[in-house]
Amino acid sequence: MHDCSPRAFVEADLDAITHNLHVAQQAAPGCQIIAVVKANAYGHGLEQVVRRLDDEHPAFFGVANIEEARRVQAAGCATRPFLLGPNIPEERETIAASNWGFTISSVEEADHFASLAVGAQRVLPVHLALDTGMGREGFLPADLGAVMEHMKHLPSLRVEGVMSHMPVADEDEVFSREQIELFERCVSEVALHAQLHYIHLAASAGLLRYNIPCANTVRPGLMLYGISPVPCAWASQLRPTLRLRAAVTLVRTLPANHGISYGRCFISARPVRVATIGIGYADGWRRHLSGKQAFALIRGVRCPLLGRVTMDQIMADVSAVPGVAAGDFAELIGSSLRVEQLAAQAGTIPWDILTGLGPRLPRLSGSLAHVSQ
Repeated sequence: MHDCSPRAFVEADLDAITHNLHVAQQAAPGCQIIAVVKANAYGHGLEQVVRRLDDEHPAFFGVANIEEARRVQAAGCATRPFLLGPNIPEERETIAASNWGFTISSVEEADHFASLAVGAQRVLPVHLALDTGMGREGFLPADLGAVMEHMKHLPSLRVEGVMSHMPVADEDEVFSREQIELFERCVSEVALHAQLHYIHLAASAGLLRYNIPCANTVRPGLMLYGISPVPCAWASQLRPTLRLRAAVTLVRTLPANHGISYGRCFISARPVRVATIGIGYADGWRRHLSGKQAFALIRGVRCPLLGRVTMDQIMADVSAVPGVAAGDFAELIGSSLRVEQLAAQAGTIPWDILTGLGPRLPRLSGSLAHVSQ
């Protein structure tokens, strides 16, 4: 029995991701890098991405939960995972026994981790999360004095880092600059009590748009995957990193006045050659792209998608492409069909498109430099 090739799959250009990491290093000179690989490396395939980027020696790989941290570890990386957000009590013993980086946002977390560290006869390095405007996690700046006084009584914890997050780095310059000033004051206060090795506020938008004098670490995410969240001089240097392809499974000619897909939202005005393509919203091809003038690239020709996106299939008008047959591949995301445009058409953001690409899609590596078939 011969293995069948997948009918739809993601290709990640690992060389391009490495290039984009270098752009992040140039945009934030002197800063350590926490390469954000959560959500399956933004849909690119966590294991293959971290194995490649491990050779670049980032400070950490940023992950969302302990399952992702375990996957980084199982991939054989020397770079440690860093848990970017708070963790539930049941996870903390695992974290305390690991060599992972993590944050604390409350006195309750600090006390629990301290007791686990005492039991394990370890001193745990921690990053203090500060809420300087995001409202999602972290100690409030007004409470920081009391927090640092409390930390004096927890010798099994060592504060090695301070972090916060920018909620409007790509939207509100006035607020963002005020936030940077607040963060710097907080860092100065913490530094009176701790030797800080990691000071980080900026994700992709922040590191591309602002100078944060006190920071020595940045957390690039979206920009690693070829997309700048803000207009800037660095944007043109980023390389696209992902191609989504799906197989044509059927080609037929339909007559005029024939409905295509659920709801009969598209009715053919003329005879039309229709290719059925083996991908749908169960794979992460957004249903919100229905009727939004999206395209598939087939044999180098942009072919309009027709009707509603279904769970497993979409349809394209291939009337202008001679010879299309079952087994041909359609490109749905690539260097000429950008994620940013798809996100705008679907009424969402690029992060949502990339991370929504489902587990049914195998993740492969390949270069986006070649011409689409």
